[in-house]
Amino acid sequence: MIPPIRPIELADIEAARGRIAGTVLRTPLVQFADGIYLKLENLQPTNAYKIRGASNAVANLSDADRAKGVWTISAGNAGQGVAYAARSYGVPCTVVAVETAPQTKLDRMRALGATIVPVSYERAWVAAESHEFPGLDATFIHPFDNHDFIAGHGTMGLEIIEDLPDVRTVICAIGGGGLITGVGSAIKAKKPDAKVLGAEPETAAPYALSLREGAPSKFEAWQASFVDGAGGKSVIERMWRRMQPVVDGSITVTLDQTVEAMRLIAEKSRTIAEGAGGLSLAAALHDQSLKGPIVCVVSGGNIDLAKFAELVA
Repeated sequence: MIPPIRPIELADIEAARGRIAGTVLRTPLVQFADGIYLKLENLQPTNAYKIRGASNAVANLSDADRAKGVWTISAGNAGQGVAYAARSYGVPCTVVAVETAPQTKLDRMRALGATIVPVSYERAWVAAESHEFPGLDATFIHPFDNHDFIAGHGTMGLEIIEDLPDVRTVICAIGGGGLITGVGSAIKAKKPDAKVLGAEPETAAPYALSLREGAPSKFEAWQASFVDGAGGKSVIERMWRRMQPVVDGSITVTLDQTVEAMRLIAEKSRTIAEGAGGLSLAAALHDQSLKGPIVCVVSGGNIDLAKFAELVA
């Protein structure tokens, strides 16, 4: 049975912070330029923010549910996060993985002990909408439509407010919507007048389309790209309901702008951002109307090094 949606309360986020404190890093907030800051989630143990939600979700399971083992759906980063958390409890993890995910991400999931079940993007999305997959009887941890997963991501919002109390704009990449819902819930609870904005690639921008249509919509012009950790084919209705109260809009950027942001992040912070990780900075640099200070969440850095070098060269 799929649990009902409820708001991510500040108490949920603060409780998550306590649960994941020994697993998740408090990542640095570094200045990129005058009025623009980078929240470097690519420095997490799994090189992506998903470890926050995954650690909280696995930690908050009952002993009986955890003992069954866990499974999730992923293009790479959620699978690594859940596998990392499951390994810390000594329980098995299965990942229904998008078969076109970068080999780097598939290899890392396996290295963390996950059993990989490769499926098409379309089949993975069906599983994400239905919360089930034939033959898997373990405890399901949804990679974005999960209260504890989202609350774990909210811990990042607490850190942003503490490190930059006068922040006026926070930008997060949108894939399934869990990241921006969690961060947005924390930001709006602590600083209601701050703007929380999404960033999507022009090749896969269903949330921006949904905002124009006024309802969750399918992005018919979807194209696969190196931005594999964000930008879906559609917005799940449940995530639309979750995002609406805490997200103020979405900025669409080109792939060239995303590559340039990845290059600039490497030059300025000496860290690697994957495609999804570069979206937020691309959006900040593209939209000159944004009010600073601006925080760009660099959501992850899991990209094949040869591919990164090819893109930014």
